[in-house]
Amino acid sequence: MEIKRVGAIAQKINDNISRVLIGKKDEINLILVSLLAGGHALLDDVPGTGKTVLAKSLARSIRCDFKRIQFTADLLPSDITGLSVYNQKTGEFDFQPGPAFTNILLADEINRTTPRTQSALLECMEEKQITVDGETKALGAPFFVIATQNPVESSGTFSLPEAQLDRFLVRLTLGYPTAEESVDILTNYINGSPQITLEAVATGEEITEAQEAIAGVHVSEPIRRYIVDLVEATRKHDDIELGISTRGMLALLRACQAYAAIQGRDYVLPDDVKALVVPVFAHRLILKVKYNSSNKAAELIGRILNTVSAPTESTTEKL
Repeated sequence: MEIKRVGAIAQKINDNISRVLIGKKDEINLILVSLLAGGHALLDDVPGTGKTVLAKSLARSIRCDFKRIQFTADLLPSDITGLSVYNQKTGEFDFQPGPAFTNILLADEINRTTPRTQSALLECMEEKQITVDGETKALGAPFFVIATQNPVESSGTFSLPEAQLDRFLVRLTLGYPTAEESVDILTNYINGSPQITLEAVATGEEITEAQEAIAGVHVSEPIRRYIVDLVEATRKHDDIELGISTRGMLALLRACQAYAAIQGRDYVLPDDVKALVVPVFAHRLILKVKYNSSNKAAELIGRILNTVSAPTESTTEKL
């Protein structure tokens, strides 16, 4: 698939979702970056800002399988992965696939279940497979997890462990709309939810082809060095206890390739790195000061961006 076609597909999906989620084109683009880069997305925001609406609208915009899990305290790992059930007729155990066997999985309020159950997503998010009773089963392509959580409510919730957070390519917040956008939302919803009439504008096969095409987006040596310098800066910063891992570094590389493709380019610019470094890096940092760590992490990355020199235009020309 040509890069220009990748950009056209992303634009169609963005426009389609924007019919329902008004004024959030940049945030939708970040979700598409995560999808096309083969990663997963975590929506971390207060209730009622459109997290679930975004996930459902994305699923409606792509013609592929979609399943939702409402995470609760009594949810078990087998409720996600599936389990083997004894068949009295055959005298054998038959595997009943769980909701994780899908293309787009909405993990709604993921922090309401226990770490034991949260960990059931680790293998499928990283390796696109699930192992049950010693047998490994591959998941379909594409496979994309979009999880939501409420950061302001702590009662009955379990914070995601660092290993789980590291599996998400991006974490983002939607935030409240502006006054003008709120008026447009009221107008758009006055006769019912436009989500009901939303139709698919892309197929799962097209998304898979786009994911493969993104690997061909050129990343010059100065850009690669710039990414490494940013990673090294997080590991040496006095206020950061644990900096970016190798997985996080590779996540930024792939995200930049996807971001460039969405813009219709087959090469990455320094501005692509700057646009993505906060949503890709902030949730992966472990700070020495735990209070208000999410905002503090974003602030620290902003400072690092100001201290690490970006490549100039002459050094980033496409080879």
